[in-house]
Amino acid sequence: MRLLAAVGTDKHRFDRLVEWLRQWHDEVPGAVALTVQHGHTPVTGLPDAVPFLGHAELQTAMAQADLVVCHGGPATILEARRHGHLPIVVPRDPAHGEHVDDHQQLFARRLGAAGLIVLCESRQELRDALDAGLTDPGRYAVTVDAAAADGQRAAVRRVGVIVEELVAVAAQRRRRPWWRPRPATDPNGRRNR
Repeated sequence: MRLLAAVGTDKHRFDRLVEWLRQWHDEVPGAVALTVQHGHTPVTGLPDAVPFLGHAELQTAMAQADLVVCHGGPATILEARRHGHLPIVVPRDPAHGEHVDDHQQLFARRLGAAGLIVLCESRQELRDALDAGLTDPGRYAVTVDAAAADGQRAAVRRVGVIVEELVAVAAQRRRRPWWRPRPATDPNGRRNR
């Protein structure tokens, strides 16, 4: 059994997911080849952990995996589905310092309700999903529709751009002073336009 876990490239640590995976892997009977792409999260006790995978490496790892666990990033979820996986998704939680806002939680909850992912927001939900995947890996497989993949990638890119723009606008609003400077006047006291 090959399991790929990908936390993405966000600068925030995702200690919670990495630790849940380590604990589960320590208790799993039998051989599970676990590769964890851990980003900026320090890792101990996971021999096949790598900080980052290039795009091609990630594609290869997903193609070879029996199960995929990932954060709630739209691109990662789409790539997992494109490779025939129903991804097991643990969205980053800003309350734990894992992200700047709750967009991953909102996005993952919507996809989970639609049956497009397996949503796990607790350690026990993740353990149950992983145990079910060990018993029957086929339950987390989806049919790949190659014709729809391009449209899905474009939609995910657009969602990513929208989210980045929203975060940038919110950051700008926080930096803007509450007062506005008066318009400049010319030597005759008239306002410049």
